[in-house]
Amino acid sequence: MPPKRSYQDGCATAHALDLVGERWALLVVRELLLGPKRFTDLRAGMPGISPNVLAQRLEELERTGVIHRHKLPPPAAAWVYQLTAWGLQLEPVILALGRWGVRSPQLPIGAPLSVDSLVLSFRTMFSSAAAAGFRSSIELRFGVDHLHAEVANGRIDLVRGRAKQPDAIIDASPDALAAVVYGGRKLTDALRAGDLEVEGDRSAVKRFVALFPLPDCSAGVRS
Repeated sequence: MPPKRSYQDGCATAHALDLVGERWALLVVRELLLGPKRFTDLRAGMPGISPNVLAQRLEELERTGVIHRHKLPPPAAAWVYQLTAWGLQLEPVILALGRWGVRSPQLPIGAPLSVDSLVLSFRTMFSSAAAAGFRSSIELRFGVDHLHAEVANGRIDLVRGRAKQPDAIIDASPDALAAVVYGGRKLTDALRAGDLEVEGDRSAVKRFVALFPLPDCSAGVRS
């Protein structure tokens, strides 16, 4: 069944917008790029969305083959939403939109970030040049959410779950870590204030938070 609203245009770009162009649809995809989530987890990552709108977007995305719903095996036995293989192909689209949007002079620096949006921003902003010669395993803890980053050979892998033998562990809220990575707050100040805690190699953490430089916003403004 086609979406209720359609561009009625044979262009594949227009058709893609028919599928994922409704408000919140791409953010639902963003929240699922790192793995399946329950309905309540999705709402936590997008506090501005109403339950009814979220349910509608999930229904639409499932109907069009972007996501699918399934039940986890015991002991969890919870219903979760997960991107299909085709839906996962939207990742480079979302990262490219992030690289484009971060150049906006109206970017709301300091606005709240979900765990997944912050972690995906690390994938987006990662600088291979800044990571030259750096190899480390860093675990990121955001309350009950645990992710780990492996940096090596000028690349970064970020996945959900605990690191087996991390060089360091960063424990913080997404906003506190974003303030250090993107907002210009010094790591030492965040540590001193107790907004961020580090276990293990602090020098590795200091190097890690410098791997995601923001581009010059003025580069996106035509003179």
